[in-house]
Amino acid sequence: MGIAADERQALSALFDETGPDAPTLCEGWRTRDLAAHLALRDRRPDAAPGIVVPQLASYTRRVQDQYAAKPWPELVELVRSGPARFSPMRIGAVGEAANSTEFLVHHEDVRRGQPGWEPRDVDSARDAAAWRGATMAAKLNLRKSPVGVVLRTPDGRQATVKTGPDPVTVVGAAVELVLFVFGRDAVRAGFEGDAAAIGRLKALSRGI
Repeated sequence: MGIAADERQALSALFDETGPDAPTLCEGWRTRDLAAHLALRDRRPDAAPGIVVPQLASYTRRVQDQYAAKPWPELVELVRSGPARFSPMRIGAVGEAANSTEFLVHHEDVRRGQPGWEPRDVDSARDAAAWRGATMAAKLNLRKSPVGVVLRTPDGRQATVKTGPDPVTVVGAAVELVLFVFGRDAVRAGFEGDAAAIGRLKALSRGI
């Protein structure tokens, strides 16, 4: 299995443990909302565009609510079993490209929504996927940053993901960096640069 499949199964098992009403790092969403979002993304390509296109959001919300209304075990099983039978995302390489960052981030959304969370042990494959996801998504998610942004891991990987004045370097393990790029604040990361610039970056709404 790849990272996408591994994270999907781990998240589904965590859903079993937490139940439908546990908090997540996704603002305003409990675990039921997050599971419904993932089921929609897997199984309703007609509704998925509304995740990022505001004009279509109301339709997406209605479809997501339909998934959220399902019995919790049924909803979790939809997430666990993955895309519909004839979906292109059933193809290993396609599913891995489309879902590795998605499921890694959302798994951490649930893990870190619980008290007493700690980062997981280092995993080279997971870290490689997180680094790819962070550097790719940063071009879009940090496009409005008023300062330059550099990502750096403790082992020396480094990427300038946003050019601009007063650059800030965000330092942390790859999983911490991808979570930061996707707008999460429950991260173990350090910041190097001018204090005012760091403040402006932290205040930025990071995401699509």
